[in-house]
Amino acid sequence: MTKINVTKPYLPPKSEYQQQVSEIFDNCILTNQGPKVQELESILKKYLQAENFHYVTNGTIALQLALKALAIEDGEIITTPFSYVATTSSILWERCKPVFVDIEADNFTIDVDKIEAAITPRTKAIMAVHVFGYACAIEKIQEIADRYKLKVIYDAAHSFGSRYKGQALSCYGDISTLSFHATKLFHTIEGGACIVKEKAVSDRLEMIKRFGHQGDDYYCLGINAKQDEFNAAMGLAIFPHLPEIIASRRYISETYDYHLTGVVERPKSQSGLEYNYAYYPVLFRSEEELLKVFAALNAEEIFPRRYFYPSLNNLPYLQEKQICPVSEDISRRIACLPFYPGLSEEIISKICQIIKTALLNVKMQETA
Repeated sequence: MTKINVTKPYLPPKSEYQQQVSEIFDNCILTNQGPKVQELESILKKYLQAENFHYVTNGTIALQLALKALAIEDGEIITTPFSYVATTSSILWERCKPVFVDIEADNFTIDVDKIEAAITPRTKAIMAVHVFGYACAIEKIQEIADRYKLKVIYDAAHSFGSRYKGQALSCYGDISTLSFHATKLFHTIEGGACIVKEKAVSDRLEMIKRFGHQGDDYYCLGINAKQDEFNAAMGLAIFPHLPEIIASRRYISETYDYHLTGVVERPKSQSGLEYNYAYYPVLFRSEEELLKVFAALNAEEIFPRRYFYPSLNNLPYLQEKQICPVSEDISRRIACLPFYPGLSEEIISKICQIIKTALLNVKMQETA
C-alpha cells in the first residue's frame, strides 16, 4: 500500500504551471512586486472582497508584519494556546508577551467568555485563530476590543475559502493573516497574506514589507517580506481549480462522516459559517485511544497528525507558566486524519475501519 500522509499538496496540470513559468522567463522579472505577484494579488483581493491585500512570503511573517503595522512593539497580546506554534512565536519574536486564554471545548477557538478577565493595562491586542477554518466568536471579540480599545488580529491561516455571514472569514478584525503554505487547500508553495482594515495601516505595512524605503527615501524600519514570481505563478495556476478543490474536500469530509459519525467527536460549526473543509479533525476519548489508533494506522503506512500538540502554553521556552486545562486536554486527544483531493473512498473506508477496530480493542481491554 502506498504511504498515506495527513496531507498532500495539490498540484495543477503541469502545462498550466509551465505556461506561467514560461512568461516569467520571457519577461525576466523575478521579484520586487513583479507582474505575477500583482496579478495574483488582484485576483485574491477580488475573491475575498478585500480592500487592502498584501501577498507576502509566508504566514508567520504576515503575523509579525501585522504587529509592526499596528505599532504593537511591546506589552501583552491575548491569544489562544491551541494553534500552530507560529501564532505564539510571532508574538515572542516581536518582543511581546503572549497571554493565553483557554479555548471552547466544542470548536477549539478562543473562549470569549474568558478574554475580559485576562485584560490588563499592558494589553495591546487580541490575536485569535480561526482553528481548522471554523470561525471565532467574531462579534463578541470585536465588542470586547472596542470597549477596551484593543486591536484585533486574526490568524486566519486555515480560513481561506470559509465565509461567515456572507463575508470572507479572513476579512474580519484590524488585520487578518493567511498562510499559502503547500499544505493548505490553496497554496503558492510558500506564501502568506495580510488583509488590512484601515488604509493608513495598510500603507504602513506595504512600506515595512519592502525594507521601509521607497526609492532612496527611508521612512521606517522594514524587513524583506516580498514574494517572488515563481511562487505567485503556482498560485495563479491553482486558483482556477479552487472550486473543484473545495468540492472534493467536502466530498471526502462527508465520506468520513458517513463512517465515523458516533465513533469519534468532531468540532461544532457556527451558525452562519460556510466552511472550507480545510482539515478533518477528530477527538478521541483519551490520549491512550489516540496513540493506539496511531499505532494501528502507522502499521498500515497511514500517518495522521496531532494538530495541535502540545498546547502552546506548555512551550518549554516560555518564561511564565500559564494554565489552560481545556486546551491541554484537547491537545492530547485530537488528531487530523489524512485529507486531500484524490484520496479514494477505498482508502477512507480502510482508515475508518482501522480506527473502529483499534477503538474496539481499547474498549475490550478496559472491560477485561
